[in-house]
Amino acid sequence: MIPIGLGVLLVACGGATPAQRVPQVPPPPDVSAPPADAIRTSSNLAYRILKPGTGTRHPRPNSTVTVHYTGWTTDGVTFDSSVTRGQPSTFGLDQVISGWTEGVQMMVEGEKRRFWIPSNLAYDNQPGQPHGMLVFDVELIRIDS
Repeated sequence: MIPIGLGVLLVACGGATPAQRVPQVPPPPDVSAPPADAIRTSSNLAYRILKPGTGTRHPRPNSTVTVHYTGWTTDGVTFDSSVTRGQPSTFGLDQVISGWTEGVQMMVEGEKRRFWIPSNLAYDNQPGQPHGMLVFDVELIRIDS
């Protein structure tokens, strides 16, 4: 499962690496690994809250959400970003990588978090996908359903 934007991006690349087609966003200084003060879940997903939200509801595993996000590999290469496309993405949490499904469910509307998603909760080294731990900044704009 992949975020919709990334799926479209990878199809559009036609063999080119995603970084060759995605405008690069400067990576956060902690992109290479979760800092010591990052919170870890039992699945080893790590996160920090970058901006508290204003909502009170949390998405469910099958909710549809609208988010702005940027994803980096741990060497600082941007591989996908709704921010650079200038338009938030909407997708079902049951249609994305398990690290997104788990992480976004912890958020409320208006919240922004940074996630360090281990490979087994991301693409697990599938061919044609970003490899290893992935880092995402995610802003939950709206819970649509």
